[in-house]
Amino acid sequence: MALNNTYDGRLVLSETAVGAGAQVLLLAFLGTAIGLGPAGWLTGLAFAFATWAVLNRALLRTRPRSFGPANRVTLGRAVLVGAVTALVADSFQSSPPVSLFVGLTSVALILDGVDGKVARRTGTSTALGARFDMEVDAFLILVLSVYVSMSLGPWVLLIGLMRYGFVAAAKAMPWLNGSLPHSMARKTVAAIQGVFLLVAASGLLPYAANFAVVAVALGSLVWSFGRDIAWLYRDREDQETATATVTVPEQVAVAVTVESAAERREAQLVSS
Repeated sequence: MALNNTYDGRLVLSETAVGAGAQVLLLAFLGTAIGLGPAGWLTGLAFAFATWAVLNRALLRTRPRSFGPANRVTLGRAVLVGAVTALVADSFQSSPPVSLFVGLTSVALILDGVDGKVARRTGTSTALGARFDMEVDAFLILVLSVYVSMSLGPWVLLIGLMRYGFVAAAKAMPWLNGSLPHSMARKTVAAIQGVFLLVAASGLLPYAANFAVVAVALGSLVWSFGRDIAWLYRDREDQETATATVTVPEQVAVAVTVESAAERREAQLVSS
């Protein structure tokens, strides 16, 4: 599928190529600085290629005239997340320097609050940009939960997998795709997941404190998802009730019309 403007299309797609190139350069820096192993290299390169391919496909489908400043910020975050992913993959063989891991993750989390503000101030908010931002956030949380689970146990993976489980459930139950009302509580819960996981990953607190911090993060996430699912279920029931209320009178009206027509025909036969 070609874009409406070939030059603009090539310019937009070239920005994703720059992002992939930046990812490779950052991996090369990590390889030189800390001796990134094969697992880290392969994982980082796979992340860079997958991001490039998926983003290009989305751009070709939506045909934006420009990539936009907010998407550039999100793409920068994606490059950082790719580096964090490579470090986590490498940590199964050797632990990464804590300062480097915390630094990269902290910048990625801080920039999470920047791209949205840039989009609103420049009037470049798009559905693609919002989805791109959300997917980068979700993957970073998944990667952090994998890293923390190595010290606290596999139950931590529930934090990273919950959003993907919700998406999978929505395939079987489409009503889960309904629109949710604005909620600061939901945004707050989503924001603290990365912060709490990073605190646990940093190793600054004793085991019991890390366990409590991550348990609070998981508990708040379960509450948030549970509240949203309950709201969507009630909204579905309300819509079904409204549909039934509208449908029943229509059926009655049709029945009355048919009955009236039959009575008129019978009257005509009698009079003739």
